[in-house]
Amino acid sequence: MNTADLIWANGELVPWEDAKVHVLTHALHYGTGVFEGIRAYDTDLGTAIFRHRDHLERLQKSATLYYMDIPYALDELREATHELISQNGLRSCYIRPLVVRGYGPMGLDPLSNPVEVYIAVWEWGAYLGEEGKSNGIRARVSSYRRISSDSLIPHAKACGQYLNSVLAKIESKNAGYDEAILLDQKGVVCEGTGENVFVIRDGEIFTPPHTASILDGVNRRSVIEIARDLGYRVTERDVARSELVHADEVFLTGTAAELTPIREIDDIALGPPGEITRQIQRVFDDALHGRAEQYREWLDVVQVPSKA
Repeated sequence: MNTADLIWANGELVPWEDAKVHVLTHALHYGTGVFEGIRAYDTDLGTAIFRHRDHLERLQKSATLYYMDIPYALDELREATHELISQNGLRSCYIRPLVVRGYGPMGLDPLSNPVEVYIAVWEWGAYLGEEGKSNGIRARVSSYRRISSDSLIPHAKACGQYLNSVLAKIESKNAGYDEAILLDQKGVVCEGTGENVFVIRDGEIFTPPHTASILDGVNRRSVIEIARDLGYRVTERDVARSELVHADEVFLTGTAAELTPIREIDDIALGPPGEITRQIQRVFDDALHGRAEQYREWLDVVQVPSKA
């Protein structure tokens, strides 16, 4: 991966290679942590973080759901992120805030362990590849089901929960696909390993609802708003597995993947990215890069000095 110079660790900027935790950190053993994935883009306004406040608010909600009080206000985390990007001299980057239960008593009761906070930034291209964004990816429906709200908290972006996605991702990669699509406990479409799913048929757009164990994606919300602004009807409802291959178009959204079309599911060709997907993708890309005046309010501008 592309490394940066500094990482923000519990209120201090430390060299990248010195950002370390104890081997008995609680989160390493039991997954007791929450995180966010955020992107900053090089725009005409300067380096701009996409929907920064929304991501930080979701981080706080995830921490609350796992009984962790973040020892910093959201405005402090925002300012720390600005400083970190500036000190690393990055014009565009991926941002990873991480809140974990640190080193302390071992065992399944984590409440006596300290809550630690880290923020890392680095240059990271399209998660599913530029080729995938342009021409679409191949996906398969995973044999693993998405975690249920009966056992964990799908709406929390929690570290340990992503073992579910790791298994589905490995399974799909080993079978020669780019990505996996998970079903929920009812057998209806949930999401990708790190993305929300959108299905288009006869000019109408469908996406699984919150009751389908999805993560409430910030980019999902953005794309729903953009699609409706473009005049499309967007319905949040259960999507049957069979609807994936009967769809006219299917695409994924997520901070890492941005908006990535799917051209094939379970060895059934959907064809190249369709007209509606392309239209939404163009406007979404304009919003990310500050070219869409209508969505400028989504950008948090950072002043990054030139390294020169």
